[in-house]
Amino acid sequence: MVSRFLLMLDVLLLLTFIAYAQNPDDSIKTMEEFSGYSHPFDEVHSIPSFAVDSLRLQKQIDELSTFSDSPAPSVTRILYSDNDVMARRYIKNLMGLTGLSVREDAVGNIFGRWEGSEPEVPAVSTGSHIDAIPYSGKYDGVVGVLGAIEAINLLKRSGFKPKRSLEVIMFTSEEPTRYGISCLGSRLLAGSVSLAKALRQTVVDNANISFLDAAKYAGYAKNEEFSDVFLSKKSYSAFVELHIEQGPILENEGMSIGIVTAIAAPASIKVDFGGNGGHAGAVLMPQRNDAGLAAAELALAVEKHVLESGSIDTVGTVGILEVHPGAINSIPSKSHIQIDTRDIDEKRRNVVIERIHESAVSISKRRGVELLEFNIVNQDPPALSDEFVINAMESATQVLGLSNKKMISRAYHDSLFMARIAPMGMIFIPCYKGYSHKPEEYASPEDIAKGVKVLALTLAKLSSNSL
Repeated sequence: MVSRFLLMLDVLLLLTFIAYAQNPDDSIKTMEEFSGYSHPFDEVHSIPSFAVDSLRLQKQIDELSTFSDSPAPSVTRILYSDNDVMARRYIKNLMGLTGLSVREDAVGNIFGRWEGSEPEVPAVSTGSHIDAIPYSGKYDGVVGVLGAIEAINLLKRSGFKPKRSLEVIMFTSEEPTRYGISCLGSRLLAGSVSLAKALRQTVVDNANISFLDAAKYAGYAKNEEFSDVFLSKKSYSAFVELHIEQGPILENEGMSIGIVTAIAAPASIKVDFGGNGGHAGAVLMPQRNDAGLAAAELALAVEKHVLESGSIDTVGTVGILEVHPGAINSIPSKSHIQIDTRDIDEKRRNVVIERIHESAVSISKRRGVELLEFNIVNQDPPALSDEFVINAMESATQVLGLSNKKMISRAYHDSLFMARIAPMGMIFIPCYKGYSHKPEEYASPEDIAKGVKVLALTLAKLSSNSL
């Protein structure tokens, strides 16, 4: 019991820091009520205010956005590009200035570690990504990296001393822009043997540059053994990611913090139809085998099957629909369609996939076209947040007097794969009109500061946990 109390002591002390910033006379009372144990704090008046340096953090966000292949206000930062390499140096420099020990793995996942008093036990980790799809914004992912570094600074300024080490991770290539693989770095950390093999042998970009060559250009993959990136399940005791919501719910409801309870994982499907083609004027309608119309009908079938699931958490999107030869006066002889369907319920999502396949077969027969390909590219399972991590995040919002809403994430995040390594949780903050992946993406300094404070308190509690 005594050791457990001591492990909780740093968190309790941090709570008194916050109480003191509001009313020094209430600080000891807060400590006693939280712990159930009376303990005097004669030096409480020397404790600084628990405040985020919002001006510095916003400056860092703005500075990082200048490492871009497209002009402001948009951000384009593609994996292993020159701007990506410079942005990585910027992050490593900030980690070093914060006093973190910095290391990188073979694909460029960057780790900044604050050693705890018990370095032999699994650490608590946090972080996100900084790569950006073409012409996107400057907050997606970035808030979770720079905000995590500021959370460490905040804990240090407050005098907190971690038991478990705290580690900030900048993940490589969360976006699938260059090689079509989302969450590349975190997938490898979670131990994807098939991905490690593919990256060494077959993965190329649109310019036919292999992943291996691109990684070496950026200074990585020196031994070409990507399985070295894999982490054991004993590496971390917990992982927490701070992120903009990328949706309008928090802003619309006037809530400060979103506590993510589950992450919906997508299944990606590629479908090809083959028809006869022909001249748009010469081939009569009864004689046509139109591959384009087959793809269009399947797109509508995707919508139908998703809606038939009966759950608002089931979504489906046809993001790509291409026809060949692509001339206005030519009947399409080939069509290509790519489908994204997501749900927090894996079984329900997979039923939708089965029905989409059934529709593709039926459409091909009815229209007299050939179903050339129906390929499920990936079918990742959804992830549930850990109850203990959820409670830690919720407690942090209560201590800070912030409103919170439990919600699911319908967007992909590195947290999905970190959940395979350690208990996981996510903190959402509001973003303007729910905009994301576009230049108008915006989160206010005030909302970012609230998220950083919640993250800092959550990390403090998880770091002091003895289990």
